This record gives sequence, structure tokens and C-alpha cells, in this order.
Amino acid sequence: MENRISGTTGLLALIGSPVGHSGSPAMYNYSFQKLGLDYVYAAFDITTEDVGKAVEAMRLFKMRGINVTMPDKTEAVRYMDALSPAAQIIGAVNTIVNDDGVLTGHITDGEGFVNNLRDHGIEIAGKKITVAGGGGAATAIQVQCALDGAREISIFNIKDEFFERTLQTAEKIRNAKPECVVNVYDIADEAKMKEEIASSDIFTNATIVGMKPMDGESVVKDVSAFRPGLVVCDAVYNPKKTRLLREAEEAGCICVGGEGMLLWQGAAAFKLYTGRDMPVEEVKEKFFQNT
Repeated sequence: MENRISGTTGLLALIGSPVGHSGSPAMYNYSFQKLGLDYVYAAFDITTEDVGKAVEAMRLFKMRGINVTMPDKTEAVRYMDALSPAAQIIGAVNTIVNDDGVLTGHITDGEGFVNNLRDHGIEIAGKKITVAGGGGAATAIQVQCALDGAREISIFNIKDEFFERTLQTAEKIRNAKPECVVNVYDIADEAKMKEEIASSDIFTNATIVGMKPMDGESVVKDVSAFRPGLVVCDAVYNPKKTRLLREAEEAGCICVGGEGMLLWQGAAAFKLYTGRDMPVEEVKEKFFQNT
């Protein structure tokens, strides 16, 4: 690594909290080196309160880009000069591109989710999907699934001060894709979640439940709705096999971990930063052997 860092090396980074477990630095730095690109990628633990300072530092250090992870994705929107169409609809960003001081926010999470499923031979079109979560990643998944032809989406989120935003997201999806049925429920309603999972083709957790330090927890309390043939996904990628995926696997479900979503959303961001295609197959072989 030190042999390729020079006075001209461009800096990219991940911000969020926590980020110590992230596989993004290894993935990006390997890809830069593989393609001979003069960039280096780091990770910084940034809480929501300090997102503005991080964006200011991005401008100051003329960083080419920043990836944004939980819980900073919605806060980062406030500091953008421009937003991609998807980021504008969703109200969150996970990729910031710096073009000579003009910062544009993008969201590639939904694309990463859909491409990860496709990489496992699973298509969204015509399917019913139940999603736990209403944050940036969850919203991106919901929007992308609707755009890709999901017939029905059931959203479960915490009924707190942000619940209204989830209702607004559902309405935006209905307006954009009126043929897609969208419902929103309180995540505390375990009976309703069980009912919706039972009638779904795909269930995904897009909350932080399952991520350290909540790695012993699952967003699904009643696993009796799990069954052979149900696709169960987790956006959490560390640990690789969350409690949700372990219990789903025991029930005979088709399980898809979050690492592949990380890979494919990262590949989309890589293209935005560099204009080049990430060497996906090499990256997959080196870092994502179990995706």
C-alpha cells in the first residue's frame, strides 16, 4: 500500500458509525491497485452530528468521493449541492462525488440489492417483498424493487417521529409505480409481520438489527412464517451470517447475505468515482467467496 501512495494520490473514504468492521476499504483499495488508479480509500467513524464537518473536510481536502453508511445517509442530504433523481426521491445518499467542489449525492443501495439477488438467480419482477426498515438503505431497496417490477411491497418500520417519512416514501412509490401495491405497518406488530412474511416471496432486513453490537438479535421474533422457498435477505454484512439468516436457513429458506449487496452497490459507486468498471469477479473471488 505505502509503495503506491504519493503526493498526487486522491483520497476517498467511508463515513458512518460504526465503520471498523467495514470491508469497503479493502475492496476499493484492491480495485484501485488492480486498475492502476492513483487513489486510496479509508474509513472514518462519523456520527450524525458530525456529518456536516465531514462534508466540509471533503471539500477542504479535495476528496474525490465519500461513501456514506448508517446512520448518516439522510443527514448527508442537507449538505449536497445536487442530488441524483433516485437520491432526491429517497431523501438519502450513500455516495458523494466531488466534481471540482460541486458535491452530488447518489444512492446505489437499491441497485446493489437488486443486482445481488440477480447474482443469486432471483428476479424482483412480479414478486411480493416485505422489508423491515425505513432508513436510507431500506428506502432505496423499496424504491428500486418497485422500479424493477415488484407487484407488492410491505414495509415495517418503528412507529416513531420518522414514521411519517416512511408513509411519504410509500406514497412516492405509488405515484411512480401505481401498479405496485405498497403497505406500511408498525414493526412492533409481530402478528402482522408474520402474516406478511407468510404471503411474501422475499423478506429482507434493512435495519441495523443483527449488526454489532446487536449481532445476537433478529428483527423477526416469530420465525414460524419462514418456509422452504422463501428468500430471506439481510442488508447487514458483518457478521456474514446473522441470527436472521441462521434461523431462516434452519427453516429451509433461500438465504442471501449482505456482502453481495455491499459488493454491487460498491461497484456502482466505483463507476461514479472513476468512470471505470470495478473488477467485480476478482473482487468477489478475493473478498466475497461466500456471496
